[in-house]
Amino acid sequence: MTVSNPPEGDDGALVAAAQNGRSEAFGILVERYDRAVYTLCLRTMRDAEEARDCTQEAFFKAFRSLRTFKPGAKFSTWIFSIAYHACCDRLGRRKRRSGDELPDRADPSSGPAAVAERNDESRALHAAIAALPEKYRTAITLYHLQGRQYEEIARVLDLPIGTVKTHLFRAKELLRKRLVNQ
Repeated sequence: MTVSNPPEGDDGALVAAAQNGRSEAFGILVERYDRAVYTLCLRTMRDAEEARDCTQEAFFKAFRSLRTFKPGAKFSTWIFSIAYHACCDRLGRRKRRSGDELPDRADPSSGPAAVAERNDESRALHAAIAALPEKYRTAITLYHLQGRQYEEIARVLDLPIGTVKTHLFRAKELLRKRLVNQ
C-alpha cells in the first residue's frame, strides 16, 4: 500500500500504517475527516473558535491513542466519539467556570451557515438546529448532516439505539414545530 495514495475508504490500512510510525498516514486521515469532525464540534459547541480547538484536541487525542484503536472498527466512529467527548468536556468546564447555565450563544448567521446566508430556508433550518437541546442537535448533525447510521451514532454518543431513534424523532418534531411557526 502506498500511504500517499491509499484506496478510497481504506481507513484501516491508514490507521495500521500510522500505528507503525508512518505519521503521514495519520495526516491523510486528518485531511479526510477534518471537515466532518469540525462540523460536529461546531454544532455541539456553537462557537467557531472553540469548535476548531475541539477538532484539534480530538485529532491530537486520537493520534496519542492510536495503539488503542481496535482492528476492524470504523475510524469515523472512533474519531467522532473522541470529538464529541472533547466537546462535552469543554462544555462541562465552561459550565463549571460560569457557575450557572450555559448562555444560548447560537448565532444563525455564523459558522457553517455561510451558505445559508444566501438562502432563507437554509438559514431558518440552521437556526432551528442550533436552538435544539445539545443531545438532539448532535444526533441530527450525525444522522442528517453527516449521513451516519443509527448504530454508529449510538457508539459515538454511547447510547442505546432506541435512545438515538427517540432523540432523532424528538429533534425532528421540534424542528418541524419551529419551522412551521415562522
